Amino acid sequence: MDTALLEKKLNIVFENKALLREALTHRSYINENPSSGSHNERLEFLGDAVLELAVTEHLFLKFPSYTEGQLTSIRAALVNYQMMAEVARAIALEQFILLSRGEAKDIGRAREVILANALEAVIGTIYLDQGYAVAKQCIEQILIEPNLQRVIENGLYRDPKSQLQEIVQERLKVTPTYKIIEEWGPDHKKIFKMGVYFRDKLITEGEGYSKQEAEIEAAKNALKGIGGI
Repeated sequence: MDTALLEKKLNIVFENKALLREALTHRSYINENPSSGSHNERLEFLGDAVLELAVTEHLFLKFPSYTEGQLTSIRAALVNYQMMAEVARAIALEQFILLSRGEAKDIGRAREVILANALEAVIGTIYLDQGYAVAKQCIEQILIEPNLQRVIENGLYRDPKSQLQEIVQERLKVTPTYKIIEEWGPDHKKIFKMGVYFRDKLITEGEGYSKQEAEIEAAKNALKGIGGI
């Protein structure tokens, strides 16, 4: 695997190329190619922790007057899977990920989760290969610096469920409620469909890999049509 373009985007030359290949190998690829080594889930686990620490440290130092709640919300907006998938595409990560033929056909949310997880695995690899300082610098370069201002200026850190509740309580004097409509898929990749209701009326739906994520998507969808309340 020639990763020169990826290394250029990251401004890093990896010493352990085999570890980088592991970071780019999805579980589905190993299922089809059992002799191809290891998949990236352990590196993803490590990268998730490095990512959270680096973003937390950056925000803590940059915004000394912000409360814990404000910092938590901004961090969540920076490290959610949609943002991570966006960053992964910006560095051309998608073309390097090794997938099974079936997974390679996936689009939409499933593909975004694969991209986000692979980026976390690459961050874990950077940490092991180059150390924390280089990993943090890379996270700042590809994730924080291009996106932090946009997150704050556009209010992307605000919780959609809280926003929706605030508006609906003011206009309709009711509190939105959420109910599960459907769930499907294997246990390790289950998808939930949640509905948001005003009184007993279904307003809109949202899907996610957890009930909480599906509720947030439902709230976002409701906010898009809020003018019709």
